[in-house]
Amino acid sequence: MAEVTPGVTLEEALGLPTFRRAVPDVVAGRVGLDRPIRWVHATERADAGSLLRAGDLLLTMGTGLPDDDDGLASFVDALAEAGAAGIVVELGRRWSADLPAPLVDACERHGLPLVVLGQETRFAALAQEIGERVVDRQLTELREAQRVHETFTELSFGQAGPVEILQAVQRMAAGPVVVENAQHRPLDYFAGPDDAGGFLDGWPARSRRVEVAGRTGWDAANGWLVTRLGTADQVWGRLVIGSPQPPSQRLVAVAERAAAALALHRLHDRDRGTLMRRTHLELLSGLTDDPDSDDVLRRCEMAGFPVRRRSFAGVVVRPRIGAAAPADLDEVAATVVRAAHGLRLPALVCEVERDLRVLVSAVPTADADDLVDRLAARVLAQHDVVLAAGRVVGERSAIARSVTEAGQVADAAPQVRREHDPDVHRLADLHLRGLLALLGEDDRLRLFADRELAALKGHDRAEGARTDLLAALRALVMHPASKTEAAASLHLSRAAFYDRLARIEKILDADLDDPDVRVSLHVALLADELSGGAAK
Repeated sequence: MAEVTPGVTLEEALGLPTFRRAVPDVVAGRVGLDRPIRWVHATERADAGSLLRAGDLLLTMGTGLPDDDDGLASFVDALAEAGAAGIVVELGRRWSADLPAPLVDACERHGLPLVVLGQETRFAALAQEIGERVVDRQLTELREAQRVHETFTELSFGQAGPVEILQAVQRMAAGPVVVENAQHRPLDYFAGPDDAGGFLDGWPARSRRVEVAGRTGWDAANGWLVTRLGTADQVWGRLVIGSPQPPSQRLVAVAERAAAALALHRLHDRDRGTLMRRTHLELLSGLTDDPDSDDVLRRCEMAGFPVRRRSFAGVVVRPRIGAAAPADLDEVAATVVRAAHGLRLPALVCEVERDLRVLVSAVPTADADDLVDRLAARVLAQHDVVLAAGRVVGERSAIARSVTEAGQVADAAPQVRREHDPDVHRLADLHLRGLLALLGEDDRLRLFADRELAALKGHDRAEGARTDLLAALRALVMHPASKTEAAASLHLSRAAFYDRLARIEKILDADLDDPDVRVSLHVALLADELSGGAAK
């Protein structure tokens, strides 16, 4: 992870009027021109390296610098070790033309910018102009930080929920925002203004490779500003803001204040809110861990949740990731409670990792699946969420299985609602996708998907945006009855689509008309998608 460093860079400083009049020429260390300048010092002392701090720019005429080659190299070594932003040498007093080769070579070796000024200039004017720009940048950062502070203070006083907090981050960051849990599953996502889609592609696999040494860091490969959620010992997730360029101090402040606001909300939600959900979580945990405990059974009955001679169904309610109007989990929970009350259906409703886990209790003669469907219809009328249910069970000892199955189905259910999708996803509705969800993180399944698709992924990475053979393969298996429809789904002509299929067959050395080959590749594509490896 890269360090986040704001400030005026040397490259920017070279464009200032006073610098331009001095006719600057970068003779070495051009790779370091993006270094931020902390301050400017003019000196002729040979031991200047011991006086400078990281980011200081040195102005000199060279009159006090060493005469010998080794001395000049040592002088540059000391500046590089101090983290200087660069050296600016005015010609005319010590050197009238080219600078000594040892000085130039040492700067190039360290990537330390070395600039010569062809015209005489007042160092005080240079220092003042750069200093004023640095101070202006710092004042701007301070004002922006104050606005960030005021925004999040208002959100805190207003007891804003996660959705409001993240919407504020999205506005201030002008980029995509994601909250993920400790297992790298996205919990919330707000697209940026220029987000053309695909920001979440392959998220778990990509996120696992990004490590943050401290609380906040920038990952240049993905263009992510990442902030830890929770303490160093108890991390419950991360906040990720899309930032293709190194982030400013303002954006870092936005990320860290947002992380603090999310943590505060989490703390308050545990303390105040809701007592019912906290109690229900304890009861559900008791029923899954020790379903025959007399204490658990007594507490369930006292809470109005009958557990004797009943049938049960676990349900998971999950806000749809990337929805235009993201569902607020507190509001969804309130709707679920009202809907269950309206149906006279006893239910435990609790929050676990930004999911609502619901356990309903029905009399044995009732159709529990129908009751869950009716509950779902009332919830979906108000919120865009994914609802998944486990199988109905008639024994308390099977409650854990029903709740776990509901979570697995929610993981496998499509995030984008399709025309013929049921209100409630169940394992039977998911078919092959459901089976693969049950296999979960099985390494053998991952190895199978990698073996089947690695060659195509490697080809697509090498070709960039010119071809997308993995997308062509996905279109083929999703439209098994018509290659014309498959081509149309990618906005390709039949000829172009057939050409891509031929290339796939050549790369894989396989016949795509062979049913066994198609089934194998379809399974690999689904497994890859469910494991978060859909990004090439």
